[in-house]
Amino acid sequence: MTQMSKSPILFLLVMALATAAAAQSPSPSGQSSSDQNFPGIKVDVKLVNIFATVTDANGAIIPSLQKDDFAVYEDGVQQNISVFARESELPLSIVLAVDASLSTRKDLKLELSSARAFAHGILRPMDSIALYRFAEEVDELVPFTSNLARLDEGIADFRVGSATALYDAVYLGSQALERRHGARGQTIRKVMVVITDGGDTFSQVSYQEAVRQAQQSEAIVYSIIIVPIEASAGRNTGGEHALIQLSRDTGGKAYYADTTAQLDDVFRQISSELRTQYLLAYYPLKRLADSDYRSLEVRVVKPATAARVRARAGYYTSKSH
Repeated sequence: MTQMSKSPILFLLVMALATAAAAQSPSPSGQSSSDQNFPGIKVDVKLVNIFATVTDANGAIIPSLQKDDFAVYEDGVQQNISVFARESELPLSIVLAVDASLSTRKDLKLELSSARAFAHGILRPMDSIALYRFAEEVDELVPFTSNLARLDEGIADFRVGSATALYDAVYLGSQALERRHGARGQTIRKVMVVITDGGDTFSQVSYQEAVRQAQQSEAIVYSIIIVPIEASAGRNTGGEHALIQLSRDTGGKAYYADTTAQLDDVFRQISSELRTQYLLAYYPLKRLADSDYRSLEVRVVKPATAARVRARAGYYTSKSH
């Protein structure tokens, strides 16, 4: 047999041996090649953050709880808490959205004065705040900044509109918060404070879309509802109830105010709460539900005294379109 006739046979023999060796060798991940061709279900290991506020029966904040005092449930299944912190030191990103529709014209100056005092009282160098004005349109008057002088200029530039695009403001403000990220992957708290008389008359998005975007962005929504005349025939109680539910679903709270003193007190309460929240985070266990919405519940299980927890009601595993 000549050298040319031996070469193809030798080549085929070497290739056969190499293929057999590859089939018997484990993959870098420890799986065989057949396992890689038919992988199992991938586990979503994204960390889920929950910011919780805990109060006693009288509404006073309980600031000194420990990790073992809490239990977290997703879709009714208890989760293992991986991260716990009393996180007054975490940075804040705040959207301050103020209703400038015609119905709020009389009280707008007082609202802006209280909002300005709130910003000056809470903002630290690590924090940032954005100022939104909403009427028939939603305007970002001041993008996220820690420069209080710039914020003051934006407040001075307010003008009154006509209609009220409240849900658009919540939706767009939540989108802006969703884009906020801490330095080097640090967790930040995302907060929206909405000052309004409660009615929506001009939004392009629905209430449901606004709620979903707020939950998707992990925004905590605080609603300050201005009601000058409680028995007014033009009062939008449906809009008020929607804001109360929105705040509850995101772990925030709704307040009523009709005087400057009440407004200032509400802002003090919000400021105090943002300094005494708890961070609870976990990697979700295996999910069985088909829905992309996951319900959340946080319980305080250790102290003998009754405790009330406010935290977001759930989150979505996919983004809205």
